[in-house]
Amino acid sequence: MPNAKKHFWIAFVVLGFLACSVDRPPESVEPVSERLTSEPKLASEFTRLANEAVLDRLPFEDKSDFERARRGFVAGPDALVIQGDAGQVAWDMTVYDFIEGEAPDSVNPSLWRQAKLNGITGLFEVVDGIYQVRGYDLSNISFIRGETGWIVLDPLITVEAARAALALINQELGDRPVVAVIYSHSHADHFGGVRGVTTPEDVAAGRVRILAPEGFSHHAVSENVLAGNVMTRRAEYMFGGLLEAGPLGRVDAGLGKTTSRGRVSMIPPTDIIGETPTPITIDGVEMIFMYTPNAEAPAEMMFYLPQWKAFCPAEEANAVFHNLYTLRGAQVRSGKDWAAWLEEAIQLFGDDMEVVFGSHHWPRWGREEAVEYLASQRDLYAFVHDQTLRLANQGLTPREIAEILELPASLGQQWYNRDYYGTVSHNSKATYQYYLGWFDGNPAHLSPLPPVESGARYVDWMGGADAMIEKGRASLAAGEYRWVAEAINHLVFAQPENQRARWLQADALEQLGYQAESGPWRNFYLTAARELREGVVGTRTVDTASPDVVAGMSSEMVFDFMAVRLKGIQAAEADLVLQIFFTDRDELWVLDLENGVLHARQGVAHPDPDVGLAMTRPDFLRLLSGAVGMPTLLAGGRVDLSGNPLALASFGGLFDRFERGFEIVRP
Repeated sequence: MPNAKKHFWIAFVVLGFLACSVDRPPESVEPVSERLTSEPKLASEFTRLANEAVLDRLPFEDKSDFERARRGFVAGPDALVIQGDAGQVAWDMTVYDFIEGEAPDSVNPSLWRQAKLNGITGLFEVVDGIYQVRGYDLSNISFIRGETGWIVLDPLITVEAARAALALINQELGDRPVVAVIYSHSHADHFGGVRGVTTPEDVAAGRVRILAPEGFSHHAVSENVLAGNVMTRRAEYMFGGLLEAGPLGRVDAGLGKTTSRGRVSMIPPTDIIGETPTPITIDGVEMIFMYTPNAEAPAEMMFYLPQWKAFCPAEEANAVFHNLYTLRGAQVRSGKDWAAWLEEAIQLFGDDMEVVFGSHHWPRWGREEAVEYLASQRDLYAFVHDQTLRLANQGLTPREIAEILELPASLGQQWYNRDYYGTVSHNSKATYQYYLGWFDGNPAHLSPLPPVESGARYVDWMGGADAMIEKGRASLAAGEYRWVAEAINHLVFAQPENQRARWLQADALEQLGYQAESGPWRNFYLTAARELREGVVGTRTVDTASPDVVAGMSSEMVFDFMAVRLKGIQAAEADLVLQIFFTDRDELWVLDLENGVLHARQGVAHPDPDVGLAMTRPDFLRLLSGAVGMPTLLAGGRVDLSGNPLALASFGGLFDRFERGFEIVRP
């Protein structure tokens, strides 16, 4: 059995939003165009002018968001640092103390403004009875006062962050038990900290209810699992987790600062919302729920609180243009459905609502302002949806549409519609993909050469590496950063060890990052620049495929994930059958291989399996995660094994391990 332990297959994928920050080379003071080096550069004159022009395009004289973000402040620490049980830092807002005064040349002034707003932290009263703790994670955690306790909305990403928020409100407003938790949707920043506010024991005993939209459990544990390794790697770029906070690095993610680090948990819901309207009363609080799938999340819900005339749009109305396609990677979302849900909310509750408070950012007060805000966000998504399809029907490709599509001033001059998170550019491409897929209709794009081979040919056509670098340096000096990034990328893929090529590409991407209004765009550009200079560095500290989340997967989903990791060509030559009986669930599964595909069938025993296992499903999951080995389970009498142990080792050897720190900006 040592071989079985050695070769047994799966370590569950890490699905977190970011890895820890690491040291970065010191800031450079030399001009961008002077020479190629491996060090970060300051903003170029072209970047300074581009960012300066933003000040003339947008209404910076409007300070009303700062009033909204500070309204109702109750309390908060002077220096917000949240530590975990082992003393590790789970959240640190002090690293953003540099965000004050006017924007430096290396940050888009609009993003700098958003970074200031997202830096306003603490406990806030929305109205008497509804409170929010903001700035303790990427998302908000909200508290609704019931007759006896707290109803908690969206308990952040990690246990550490949620626990700190609950401690703050209890300290300031008096201890109250948590009587219910609402997961507004299936993204980890809205459920991962649940064990920081309640326990599975309290839920099982009926002392705490957990409400979630239909499909929550499936999507919460599966949306990122099958492609989880690549999603997590890209999330390191998106949220700037590998960047040092500072004017040349991580400033903001638009939707919030970044993501907390620590333990991600999940407790399955007790109440499922699957239709509109669904009225529910908990602890004396009447709530009317709307079921709103296939927009910001595949499973999501909004709700209205008649007692306070308060509406919660979850994450379907924010102080940003959100993502129809998230850069970390996920299924494309429907702008049409998104707009429709906001319209339905206005029709259902618009006549009465007096306040809107959401899962991110700050509330809006007064009926006129609340409805105007929801209507403008509605039209934002509808406009990009409709105009993308109009231009597509005229024959324009996604890149052409992204280049010319712009919002009317009535939408684009609203701060809450700005490109801080999603952008008009990549959301229009997402809409095109939603309806028409990746192919733009040009047959030249049906089967292009792979990047390494095409890169080599571009280098040859353009006169070799030295000629490309000199042309690239001239274009860089002229401020043509998009072109340098596009052209020199071919050289980087043709010659990944060419330092000067990597440094030139990094210099171009860096300037694009300094100019970006979108937090994720900035983080992508700057993280890529860093990795071109230093290689892949850093480790992840958040595991959203935690034991709680894994335990929430159905057995079918576990086997689906195994199928994704199967080495298909090698498995096509194998003829193995594994039978597993989960003793705690009375589930019988037969796994077999055919044509390089793993099939998992439930309920019918195989007459002659190569290997048979009888064990609990938790032990099976621990075995797959590497938390325990087969010899330990056998020695402890926790598994009955029949058949050929060598066949088990052979079966396990057919499954891949994904490299977590794979290259993105080099082959």
